Amino acid sequence: MREVTLAATQMTCSKDTSENVDKAEKLIRDASSQGAQIILIQELFESTYFCMDQKEELFGLSKPFDGHPTLERMSKLAAELKVVIPISFFEKANRAHYNAIAVINADGNILGKYRKSHIPDGPGYQEKFYFNPGDTGFKVWNTAYAKIGIGICWDQWFPEAARIMALKGAEVLLYPTAIGGEPEDDGFDSSDMWQRAMIGHSASNQIPVVASNRIGTEEGHEISNYFYGRSFITNHVGDKIAEASRDKEEILIGNINLDEAENLRNVWGVFRDRRTDLYKDLLQLDGSN
Repeated sequence: MREVTLAATQMTCSKDTSENVDKAEKLIRDASSQGAQIILIQELFESTYFCMDQKEELFGLSKPFDGHPTLERMSKLAAELKVVIPISFFEKANRAHYNAIAVINADGNILGKYRKSHIPDGPGYQEKFYFNPGDTGFKVWNTAYAKIGIGICWDQWFPEAARIMALKGAEVLLYPTAIGGEPEDDGFDSSDMWQRAMIGHSASNQIPVVASNRIGTEEGHEISNYFYGRSFITNHVGDKIAEASRDKEEILIGNINLDEAENLRNVWGVFRDRRTDLYKDLLQLDGSN
């Protein structure tokens, strides 16, 4: 019987990179001590969520993939604890910049990176100013404990991305996130909808989902925003098996029977009954073929 223990985490972030990375390391160590084998840290945890404003000096937060100090530190940590840790970072690649994830295996080897495909643009979430659209495509990594697929924040709203990762053999979907208030509409709370979107991916693909969001209120240069936490883990039928609060730094633990999930996928028929010959309209923005 193949089983895996997953961890979602959430934390506040400051403008002190060293402090944030220290905090992330502590969460990873604590999760590992609770038996977690794959541990998810939230999106862009090295700093506050700088995308609230358009400020040219904030491009200085980006660093190349090769020799990235946080990735090198987390690689050593993964090898020490024998855990898998996807790590979010602001990538500089010559004249391009990406919102990226490095996937670090339990031996400390960096298996590769994924670059965020869907880039949001709106009040409080002005990511198109900073990030090029990702060019890696949706990827699956065969880690020490499970095959994992990763989408970054806005990616989590797109069922096409989840389905592609499932088709490529993902056994767990992970979504590091930075989401909270809508500065143009203070009365709108998207947290239930946010969870339901990913729960839908879980149920539709019979795959467990891990989502890690940040918490706390952060001050930008011109506006501020809050992040609503509510990180969670589902099992392979879409049941929430762990959920965090809106405002506390937490570690969630979830145990998944991978063989049971695979057996359900085999008999449920979703992947058997797909009609790829009818899906061509998905390839056009206006649904035409």
